[in-house]
Amino acid sequence: MKLPTTLPIILDGGMGRELERIGAPFQQPEWSAHALIESPHYVSEVHRNFINAGAEIITTNTYALVPFHIGEKRFKEQGAELIKLAAKLARDCVNENDVNDNVKVNSNVLVAGCIPPVLGSYRPDLFSVIQAKPLLEALIVNQEADIDFWLAETISSIEEAAMIKARTAQTNKATWIAFTVKDEINTESRLRSGETVFDAVSQIAGQHVSAILFNCSAVEVMESALLNAKQALLALGLEGEVQLGVYANNFPPIGELREANNDEGLSIIRNDISPIKYREFVSSWINAGASIVGGCCGVSAEHIEKLAELK
Repeated sequence: MKLPTTLPIILDGGMGRELERIGAPFQQPEWSAHALIESPHYVSEVHRNFINAGAEIITTNTYALVPFHIGEKRFKEQGAELIKLAAKLARDCVNENDVNDNVKVNSNVLVAGCIPPVLGSYRPDLFSVIQAKPLLEALIVNQEADIDFWLAETISSIEEAAMIKARTAQTNKATWIAFTVKDEINTESRLRSGETVFDAVSQIAGQHVSAILFNCSAVEVMESALLNAKQALLALGLEGEVQLGVYANNFPPIGELREANNDEGLSIIRNDISPIKYREFVSSWINAGASIVGGCCGVSAEHIEKLAELK
């Protein structure tokens, strides 16, 4: 895997709400899986939109391909097929971009294989290694052929990150771990499990985990998470060896009530984080040590286009 040499590295934005925005089939609890199941061409359209906006990495649309979203029956019957399809769509869009002289961005786009929190977003209380392992296995074996590296995202606990790290170490691909943190402005940033960012980075960074990121939390809390992560990398002697990154959501702060009921309804998209405003936050994250930036839920192709101007 050859990463872009000019920093910052630009990730894509949020697949689910971008699907909704362009008119694709979209609902809870299926989330971004709904379009993949019914109209997969919309998924390809979103990938292309992000590539055309300047994204150098696109993420497979596998976040909702777990029983928590699509149900036990559908996962058992169609899970492997849908995971393979999501990875292939991303790879096809990158291959198409490589030979398309009309595309205005570089042709070296990478595919990140998404590994979601397999037992539910923002719910570290639901996590069980025994229950999670077979779901993780399905996500890995059915994506591996078409992805460049692994991106475990919206991870809420050290235990889940450690499980993912142990399994992806058995592949020949690097792993990036993206933690989601509490939407509370504190100097000591904490995962949604309550564990500190410092402890999480101390235990997970290094070996084949070549980047630590923070995602699916409010823009206002990301800088402190970065600073805590940087402190941990310094203590480990890994500063400069492990990259840091941020891709925030465009939601109001997600509180404890929302965390306990995250399959009901859809979060509101903020109206105060325009593409230009989001770029201002991203600039502050770069100043705090981030070399990888992008967007999560509610961050559109227009937002990513503004980030690409930072190259």
